[in-house]
Amino acid sequence: MVTKLVHMKPIVSFSRSLVLLLIFPVLFAVSCKDEVLKTRTYHTYVPVYIKTSEMRAQSIGLQDPKKLAVPGKIYIYGKYLLINEVNKGIHIVDNQDPSSPKFVNFINIPGNTDLAVNNNILYANNYIDLLAFNISDPLGARLVSRVDDVFPSYYWNKDKGIIVTYKDTVVTEVIKEENKGGVIYYDAALYSTSTGQSYGQGGSMARFTLMSSHLYTVDQAKLSLFNVANPAVPTFVNNINLGWGIETIFPYQNKLFIGSTTGMHIYDAANPAAPVKLSTYSHVTSCDPVVVSGRYAYVTLRSGNFCQQGTNLLEVLDIQDPASPRLVSSFAMQNPHGLGISGTDLFICEGDYGLKSYNASDIMKIGANKLQHIDDIKATDVIPGPKSLIVTGANGIYQYDYSNAGKLKLLSHIKIAN
Repeated sequence: MVTKLVHMKPIVSFSRSLVLLLIFPVLFAVSCKDEVLKTRTYHTYVPVYIKTSEMRAQSIGLQDPKKLAVPGKIYIYGKYLLINEVNKGIHIVDNQDPSSPKFVNFINIPGNTDLAVNNNILYANNYIDLLAFNISDPLGARLVSRVDDVFPSYYWNKDKGIIVTYKDTVVTEVIKEENKGGVIYYDAALYSTSTGQSYGQGGSMARFTLMSSHLYTVDQAKLSLFNVANPAVPTFVNNINLGWGIETIFPYQNKLFIGSTTGMHIYDAANPAAPVKLSTYSHVTSCDPVVVSGRYAYVTLRSGNFCQQGTNLLEVLDIQDPASPRLVSSFAMQNPHGLGISGTDLFICEGDYGLKSYNASDIMKIGANKLQHIDDIKATDVIPGPKSLIVTGANGIYQYDYSNAGKLKLLSHIKIAN
């Protein structure tokens, strides 16, 4: 006997109890052998793949300067500002004069989202591979080495290749099941249509960082270690599982502070090739970057996107005993993203709500000591650099004179290309 279950439209001859089975998740047993056809139609995003060999055959290297379109991570190295163009590559900008930054060239790197620089060697991900470029002469930057297959969980399916994009698709599928007298589960959800060396400086949203002749990278679930004692030849060491929801990494005094959607992990990297977990500070589900200064860690928690259950707070943790971090104060925010600290000046990016500066000399009164709120920009991450405060967001890159954190002075604005 064949019974056809039509998508959310019960046939008239069905009993009332069977109609209810189509509406509510119900468990029931049957004794006869049926072939059940179930149909469901829904929108989904279908990954588009390319083969690994095709990915490695793509053009990589210098191109003429390009206009900024989709800014990602930012990084300071010497007089240069490096700006990730999401999934495209890296802009190299001469920032000797922050009031007049000059794009000097573009390094084409498909699939690139993160970067770090060590002794004139630029590290960048190319989908699943780690690339190293010599940028001692930024006008002649060149690829010097590649480490294959070190970021597989980002995009990789070993049979299909690498995900390069997603396509919005309507899917209709018929599922045939044979009931052999066991149990069938009907779920109403099935019928719905319902991401001694010279180091540079990154932001609080970074997933790449350098410390003690090692490059540390994080993806959604693990910490990857590379020995870069020979900067031009990075060598993979190992992976450390961290649990799901990992977002950012920040180095401070031989320790790694790792932000996640559920808390902040602290690892002792006194032995840089074998970091040891010291503690985890847990919080409600929120997106979570962290920066550290002295005995305090500053953590922003926000809701939105993958953090729908979260809250919007700045939390200050006492990490004098890194094995037992302790919350000492918290302050309500609007939608905090990246943050940076310079001395007692704390800068917080509030996403669509702009940029705020605070006096953090009294950690119990930070919320009451707001110095300035620039509300006409969108701010995602910030770096207090040696020459300027560099802010990135959906509308481009802003640079400010922050000699007076209560009166930030705009120096330049790199706009987004139309």
